[in-house]
Parts: sequence; C-alpha cells; structure tokens
Amino acid sequence: QQGVGRPSVYHAVVVIFLEFFAWGLLTTPMLTVLHETFSHHTFLMNGLIQGVKGFLSFLSAPLIGALSDAWGRKSFLLLTVFFTCAPIPLMRISPWWYFAMISVSGIFSVTFSVIFAYVADVTQEHERITAYGLVSATFAASLVTSPAIGAYLSASYGDNLVVLVATLVAVVDICFILLAVPESLPEKMRPTSWGASISWEQADPFASLKKVRKDSTVLPICITVFLSYLPEAGQYSSFFLYLRQIIGFGSASIAAFIAVVGILSIVAQTVFLSILMRSIGNKNTVLLGLGFQILQLAWYGFGSQSWMMWAAGAVAAMSSITFPAISALVSRNAESDQQGVVQGIITGIRGLCNGLGPALYGFIFFLFHVELNELPPDQTSGNKAMQDPSDERAIIPGPPFLVGACIVLLAFLVALFIPEHSKASSTRKHSNSISSTLSNNLDRSSEEDIEPLLQDSSV
Repeated sequence: QQGVGRPSVYHAVVVIFLEFFAWGLLTTPMLTVLHETFSHHTFLMNGLIQGVKGFLSFLSAPLIGALSDAWGRKSFLLLTVFFTCAPIPLMRISPWWYFAMISVSGIFSVTFSVIFAYVADVTQEHERITAYGLVSATFAASLVTSPAIGAYLSASYGDNLVVLVATLVAVVDICFILLAVPESLPEKMRPTSWGASISWEQADPFASLKKVRKDSTVLPICITVFLSYLPEAGQYSSFFLYLRQIIGFGSASIAAFIAVVGILSIVAQTVFLSILMRSIGNKNTVLLGLGFQILQLAWYGFGSQSWMMWAAGAVAAMSSITFPAISALVSRNAESDQQGVVQGIITGIRGLCNGLGPALYGFIFFLFHVELNELPPDQTSGNKAMQDPSDERAIIPGPPFLVGACIVLLAFLVALFIPEHSKASSTRKHSNSISSTLSNNLDRSSEEDIEPLLQDSSV
C-alpha cells in the first residue's frame, strides 16, 4: 500500500489540521479583499458567495460519499482538499476569480464527509466516538491558533506573505495525502463495478430529509436542528466582517476573539456538558444551550461596543453545548440500527443550513443598509466604527442577529415537545417508522453517515 504505515486516525487528523489552518491564516486578508472587491454591498455579496458554496456542498456530499465507497478514500481526500484550497493563491492574483472559485469549490468542499468515512474504516465501533472527538478537537485547534498567526504576519509583513504561507500549507497538505496517507478502504470492500453500486437514492441529497416526517420522535429534533443551526451558519459566515466593519475590531482583536471563544467552547463541551448532562438531563441541556444561543444572538444584535461583543462571545461558548447534547439525544431516541441514518439526516439538515444561513444574513444586512463606505483603520482597541446617533442602526446595529434570536426562540419552543424516552420505548412506538424505509440502505451507509454534530461547533 502507498503511504506511511497502516491507515490510522492520525492520518485524518493531520489532513484536517493543515487544511483549516491554511484557511484560518487568511481571516484578516479575506476581510480586506472582500471589502475592496465589493465595497457597496459587502455583506450581501459575502452571504451569496458563502451561500452558494454551502448549498453546492449540500448537493454534492452524498454523491462524493457514495463514490468514495467505490474508488476509495485517498483519491477523494486528495480531490476535496485540492479544490477546497485551490482559491487560496488567487486571493492576490485576481479577487474576482478568487470569489468565483470559492463558490464553485463548494462542490468539492466536503472534506469532513470523506474524513469521517476514513475514520470509520480504521476504527472499531466502540472507538469511533473518541476518534470523531479527536478530529473535531483538531479542527477547533487549527481555527483557534491560525487567525492569530495570520493577523501577526499581516501586520508585520503584509497580506502577500500570509497568502504565500497559506498556499504553502495547502501544498504540504496535498503532498501529505499523496505520499503519506494510505488507503483505508480494503480492496475486498469495494464493489466490482463502481457504476452499478451507486443509485440515485444514494446521491439524492434530499432523500434523508424526505424521511424525517415519517417519525414523530425524530421530526421535532430535526426541526430544532434546522431552526437553531440556520442562524449559526449565517452568523459564522459574516460575524468577523461585522466585527471589523461595524464594531471596529482590529485584526489582532479578531484573532484574539476567535482564540478565546474557541478555547471557552472546548471547555464548555468537555467540562460543563458532562456535568449538565448528569445533573439536569439530556433534553434540559439542549434547552439550556438554546437559551444561551438566544441570549448571545440578542446581545450581538443590540451590542454596539467592543466589551459587549466579548461578553456575548463568552455566552456563545456556552451555547456550543447544544449540538453535542442533541447528538446524544438522537442516540438515545433512535434504534441501534438507525443511529447512522438519523445522524446522516441531521448532517444533511446542517449542510442545507450552511447554504441558506449566509444568504439569509447577507440579505437582511442589505435590507437594513448595514454597510460602510470606508474600511475602519486596523486597530486593536475596538472603537466603535459607526456612531451616528441619528442613524437607525445606532439602536439595532445588527438586525440579522436579532432575526436569528427569534428563529432560535422558535427552535426552543419546538424542543419543548421532543420526547425524552429510551430506545426501548422508541422500539415499541416507532417500530414501523424509519426502519421500514431505510433497512435496505444501512449495509454501508450506516458507517458513512455517522458524522457527529461536533463537526464544527467548537468555534
């Protein structure tokens, strides 16, 4: 076999770390290029670009997952990492081509799907949750460290060096896959004819969503995921630009904000989550996390000073317990042979939100004319960049965040109706629901679909 040693989780960890470390370095240059390229409708264009990318990823993820079953993981790791990182050098060559490539690269920006399939190949079932946690923690660590490094290099040596370093990191990642990563899918596991093994149902991104309504237990969970993750996806796509343009954060402040919130999120998910699960129960932990998310978004919406953003960031760290708690709730309410299918449904819903959320936020920013004609000077003190008392935005600086808080409030109300019972009672009540329609597809997809909800909630 090509590669170094036997296939292991550590191969997947290195691939994920390098890919997202490269993109994290570009946090500061990307805000500058985005504003210079779309000076009049920055938030709207950012939302459209990220929305197109997210929606294309949602459409392509099932097909790429099915193809990786036939052709192996290594070739698709190489494909997804290459096209995800391909826009990086274009940032300084041609900004228009850079943003066009980001949108189109969404077709292949599904590295996590292939990575978790790789992990499933090389681990036993009882080891899988720990391995997924290691991959998720690595993702968080890369985004905690790289923006600060990128901000320092940008301030000291300019954006060109940052783009060069990010490009070199991406090249190292591609070379690592080519030379060091062994194939994880055994030859005997691959079908003899790859074309015959792929059906339209496997490649249909909406197939899992159609099955949600058939189970009264899973339905409220999925609605809760959709309503709570939609604002989070929109917030993640535009928040750093918002801090820079509207609140007046400098590059160093943004990097420090990412690092602090990321570290607090990891603490919340490792320390507080287990304590809350034991003390107040699974469902109440979900409700508490949604409550923190409502408070966080409302604070972002009304906040006009830098200290308000820092305080809301601490609340955001506590709201990150929501998705791990929902994942555990899914595990408790689903049959043992339905775990992968239900987790796959939720992953599909989150993928759909990654396309709809950024577009929603960009459109609301556009409706409320939240724009600046000048990019605020790069400063670390975080002074308010927009302070005209006659401006309607002085009352509500961030309208999309308030809309997001209202959407999460709906998620909270839906979550109240999630039944909290064991798999035993679920077996009696729902024996003819999801299992009757999905039993034929579980042979290989059960491993492929187990993508934990911790995928990117740490930041």
